[in-house]
Amino acid sequence: MLRQIPLSALLLGLASILPTTVASPFDKAEALAECLSKSGVPTDSFESPDWKLDVSPFNLRLNYTPVGIVVPSNVQHIQDAVACAARIGVKANAKCGGHSYGSFGLGGEDGHLTIEMDRMNKIILDDTTGIARVEGGARLGHVASELYKQGKRAVSHGTCPGANIEFSVGVGGHALHGGYGMSSHTKGLALDWIVGATVVLANSTVVNCSKTENPDIFWAIRGAGSSIGIVTEFRFATFQVPDVVTFFVAPVNWRTEAAATIGFKAVQDFALNEMPAELNMRLFIAKAFTNLEGLFYGDKAGLQAALAPLMKKTNATLALAQQGDWLAQVKHFGNGVNVDQTHPYNYHETFYSSSLYTNELNETQMAAFVSYWFKHAKSNKRDWYVQIDLHGGKTSAVSKPDPAETAYAHRDYLFMYLFYDRVDKGVYPTEGFTTVSNFVKNVTNTLEDNSWGQYINYPDSRMDQQTAQASYWGQHLPRLQAIKKQVDPDNLFHFPQGVLPA
Repeated sequence: MLRQIPLSALLLGLASILPTTVASPFDKAEALAECLSKSGVPTDSFESPDWKLDVSPFNLRLNYTPVGIVVPSNVQHIQDAVACAARIGVKANAKCGGHSYGSFGLGGEDGHLTIEMDRMNKIILDDTTGIARVEGGARLGHVASELYKQGKRAVSHGTCPGANIEFSVGVGGHALHGGYGMSSHTKGLALDWIVGATVVLANSTVVNCSKTENPDIFWAIRGAGSSIGIVTEFRFATFQVPDVVTFFVAPVNWRTEAAATIGFKAVQDFALNEMPAELNMRLFIAKAFTNLEGLFYGDKAGLQAALAPLMKKTNATLALAQQGDWLAQVKHFGNGVNVDQTHPYNYHETFYSSSLYTNELNETQMAAFVSYWFKHAKSNKRDWYVQIDLHGGKTSAVSKPDPAETAYAHRDYLFMYLFYDRVDKGVYPTEGFTTVSNFVKNVTNTLEDNSWGQYINYPDSRMDQQTAQASYWGQHLPRLQAIKKQVDPDNLFHFPQGVLPA
């Protein structure tokens, strides 16, 4: 139930769990609550069931306490919440799916105003134009389900490895920072399908943006959106889903460093030169197994033909090749659970992550990766994995647009890596940070500066802001900082790894 924040409960509750300092945003809690109340903005009462649900992060290693949580049901609520945050002097952040690895929807630190978007999840497909209007709080599974139900159409978007969480990811943070997934090699990134958006800016005004309307804002939100404003509605172009797709899993038997090096090199050559546009694939490396897995736009026979050049070279076995309709693959990558999720949502893990983009690895660079994998990572007893998406290459739809077309800075890279290390219970151990960081560094130490990048949707939460900005946005950072200065000069939408104003 949505209720106004009782001031006494809020202040006493926050004081009991957080130290009060002169500069603390929690000193402004009463004034903020009063402003929100007078403006009629719906809020979570402190320590209510809704508060506990909305404040609980996906990554339990990164718990933060906001100064308040608002739960808007319309654009005016968001405008008023932003106006109150600016007037009172607290930072504000939109939270859509609550799936940020860095808990950025909660501010990435204590004392922000969280704007919980997931009650705003309507989706309307225009049958004539194929344009879908998607509210900013919708989750990916809801988007996929509704677009199929309303017209058997889709948008290219991602999944997130792990039980019960793939399609609970919010469309907001996902699409605004890239949106890579199991259709991206064929259909591009989620942000490539955005044709317009409605955005609440830091001065609480509402603007529409597209290639012809507020084009600088439109450019910036497609890659760095959470630093620029709060998107209340997306306009997505959509595509007609194929009649038949085939999802697959092909384990590889690489028992030695030599075998893994040969196999990885074969995957790299395939991605560079032979991989058909209809094939979407990643190399998934875990403690106990290594798989090739993905999605093919076509039937099982077509998949087998597409993979044939690679199977023998990698010593792979096609253990699963399941042909079905579009919703069959949606359910598969959602681990078989109900993917049409809205509110409430409550799933958590305790982990540390990092990411990497690289181009083709030479012999020395590949040896560095494989050596760390076999000599160090394999001895890690925690539940870890490295996911290497075949992001680029000659036939990749990700690589086709001009890199300057959007603020997504890493189109030209062949590989996108996610490094993920988690514990099932208890506190994440300090040595885990070293394990993951050294895995990344073992590769980057062999690379030249400015020849690799990182992905903000797979953030390394231990990076400082200057390093993070350079790693996530590369050559686009100066333009982003200039736009940030124009639309959010006081950095209202701050988080510890966001774009800073010039």
